[in-house]
Amino acid sequence: MLCYLEKKTISYFYVLYCNDGTFYGGYTTELKRREEEHNSGTGAKYTKPAKRRPLRMIYAEAFATRSEATKAEYAFKQRTRKRKIQYLMQQGVKFPLSTDSTCVVNMEMLETKEETVYVSAKEL
Repeated sequence: MLCYLEKKTISYFYVLYCNDGTFYGGYTTELKRREEEHNSGTGAKYTKPAKRRPLRMIYAEAFATRSEATKAEYAFKQRTRKRKIQYLMQQGVKFPLSTDSTCVVNMEMLETKEETVYVSAKEL
């Protein structure tokens, strides 16, 4: 009998703070890689203009499925700027943002019985 171990991929909804003061919300399975893509100008149409870079990841939330993460992304993008800031503050992001702000990573929504996953904000 063969036994296959399924590796669960964690899906993240994340928020970037752009150099022009705007927010960008997205979905990924690799936070560090995605932030690097955005900062190189290849991440998304919105973050491609040089005026929006450099960007900083200020918040990320882990989900067990891509569907859950993209639903969180959609809900965030529907909010007004004021409501986005309120949401981020409720999640532990400190305002006003400064250059030494760390990324808040929320793992609470991750419903898995596998090993606990730890994400270091310093890696971002």
